Amino acid sequence: MTSAAEQRAPAGEPAAGTGQQPAVVNGARRAAVPVPVVWPGAPTPLGARFRVGPDGVAGTNFALWAAGAEAVRVCLFDEQGRETRLALSELTHEIWHGFVPGVIPGQRYGYRVDGRWDPWTGARWNPAKLLLDPYARAVDGEFGLPPEVYGHVRDWPEQSVADTVRDDRDSAPYVPKGVVVHDDDDWSDDRRPKTPWADSVIYELHVRGFTRLHPGIPRELRGTYAGLAHPAAIEHLVKLGVTAVELLPVHQFAHEDHLLRRGLRNYWGYNSIGYFAPHAAYAASGTTGQQVGEFKRMVRALHAAGIEVILDVVYNHTAEAGELGPTLSLKGIDNRGYYRLQDDARRFADYTGCGNTLHVVQPQVLRLITDSLRYWVTEMGVDGFRFDLAAALARSMHDVDMLSPFLAVIAQDPVLRRVKLIAEPWDIGSGGYQVGAFPPLWTEWNDRYRNAVRDFWRHALPDVREMGYRLSGSSDLYAWGGRRPYASVNFVTAHDGFTLRDLVSYERKHNEANGENNRDGTDDNRSWNCGTEGETEDERVRSLRRRQLRNLLTTLLLSTGVPMLVAGDELGRTQRGNNNAYCQDNEISWLDWSLLDDPVWRPLFDLTCRLIDLRHRHPVLHRRAFFSGRAHSADGLRDLAWFTARGTEMTEADWYAPAATLAMYLSGRDIPGRDERGAPVADDSFLAVLHAGDGPVGFVLPGPPWAERYEVVVDTSREDQAEPPGAVHAAGTEITVPERSVLLLRVASV
Repeated sequence: MTSAAEQRAPAGEPAAGTGQQPAVVNGARRAAVPVPVVWPGAPTPLGARFRVGPDGVAGTNFALWAAGAEAVRVCLFDEQGRETRLALSELTHEIWHGFVPGVIPGQRYGYRVDGRWDPWTGARWNPAKLLLDPYARAVDGEFGLPPEVYGHVRDWPEQSVADTVRDDRDSAPYVPKGVVVHDDDDWSDDRRPKTPWADSVIYELHVRGFTRLHPGIPRELRGTYAGLAHPAAIEHLVKLGVTAVELLPVHQFAHEDHLLRRGLRNYWGYNSIGYFAPHAAYAASGTTGQQVGEFKRMVRALHAAGIEVILDVVYNHTAEAGELGPTLSLKGIDNRGYYRLQDDARRFADYTGCGNTLHVVQPQVLRLITDSLRYWVTEMGVDGFRFDLAAALARSMHDVDMLSPFLAVIAQDPVLRRVKLIAEPWDIGSGGYQVGAFPPLWTEWNDRYRNAVRDFWRHALPDVREMGYRLSGSSDLYAWGGRRPYASVNFVTAHDGFTLRDLVSYERKHNEANGENNRDGTDDNRSWNCGTEGETEDERVRSLRRRQLRNLLTTLLLSTGVPMLVAGDELGRTQRGNNNAYCQDNEISWLDWSLLDDPVWRPLFDLTCRLIDLRHRHPVLHRRAFFSGRAHSADGLRDLAWFTARGTEMTEADWYAPAATLAMYLSGRDIPGRDERGAPVADDSFLAVLHAGDGPVGFVLPGPPWAERYEVVVDTSREDQAEPPGAVHAAGTEITVPERSVLLLRVASV
């Protein structure tokens, strides 16, 4: 095969990387050599790194870990797609490396790796397949999945053994290429917000979906990093008051074969293939390295507005799927080294539901992940990460282990231990559900919060014990090992599942547009459609749904912990009942910005802004320590107290009894800790009354020592939320709490 020998450009034409014309690059000489050459170079750092080599000659050092390989060639591509293959003959500690003079930023490249083809032992080397560098800083082109990109014969008649038959067709014309990128940005002009965890409000958004239809963003920038950096996009975030955006995956990803066959695409991006490269399709400026600078400018713009950038990252699996998946990168570099395999090494261990699981216990795989994380922090400016299926990363050999190498490395890393770390604390394997188990430094998506709040507002909880824990910071899950209430990332909705509006409009998923006969997506929605499935013209139902939205948002933003909103929920965005819109890159998933000007939906946005502002202004609503529930003064007033509708403190029997009403008293007098100047923290005190019943209830306001008077701050039964209600009630009086509503009352001075 031609892949076994070096290829050169046609006679009379300079080969890529030969640099036949002397030039100066960043003060270094560009090599003038008649044929491609490879100098020894260095085994570190991994990847393709442009630098000054011997004698001041500019070029690129290529280094690739491929432990069991027999030969590695770096393949350079010119603008016409012509390929030059150069052997990397140096091998140091399982890393193949070489320095190629004259290769400068913008050069497209890939690897061909040769070795044994023995799928029965997990060996799947195939030099006919061009492989993406795992450390590529930029990717040019998009992954399609024709038969040529599979290491095996995909269409072999006997599918049960298809993965054992090697396909020798060249994949280079059909796969994207890595791009050499030079990064000399020191971020000296950037100021990270460094928002404390307790003060954070997270906003989960999709770069493309958030900006695709925004009328204030120039059309050519919509759907891109530059679009998210545009003042019109940032204005909305600032007005809302969020402190961080959590971006759905922006690592380079590929589309699955089953989607492409149905004319769909992977929209969410949980199918990574390049852990250092910003996804090229989200770039407005170009894909031969320009996407890197565009991403950085987006981060800078968000930082300048006081907003942190958290990335949703997918290090648990890659887009290469299982043994019947394509050969795009790691599978062809060292399949046995990068992936967990079963005892039958032909088969991949799958704790993710995506066909494969990265072998994080392997030192070089752990290095790949941590190198990637540090890169995004130090060179791309991001402030934290949300780890998809984090339990899969915490597995040692098989079981989830909170002393696993991955968690241990993160805990001691001087860069990574300082950023925000969020675990999705589960995977699909045995013992994979680990909510509350991750160690200090980590926060977690708290799905028990989600379930309890949904069930309370559809009046489906058997009692209010669970709700009490979730409102007050989930101490039952996180009050150990020095963890704090902000270890709980509270959410009612996320990208995966119904939007908030759909949660109160549908009881069944409606995923027909996904082409899977509505089999995909969860059936455990814990939703209530208020009496009618889907959209309706019945104003009584519509009004109730809007009230339920106000109840859910108010509950979320008054709860102790870190609230996470999903982009568009504050506008009443709908996905038409689709609870698994991962493949819907269209109006089903994109934000409809016309809702912001709709008089029906604008009050929901105004309420969300008021609640976030209220949360920021009152330390009692974003405590840094758990409530004690004990009296700290002679008058018997405690930092947290619970009341029945009778105005009496709840007894143990009350916690176990069915109830539609729960009242929580938060004392601003007993907040532990001190401010930045060392002074005690003091705040107003509040009483929150949550009533999920379908009729009004009389509620007796607690008297001394709790309060003498109360002022109504929020009343979710009201449509107009532009101004607070302002009514004042004497303690001990009975007020009427409307059906399905939240009242937030502030203790008023006498």
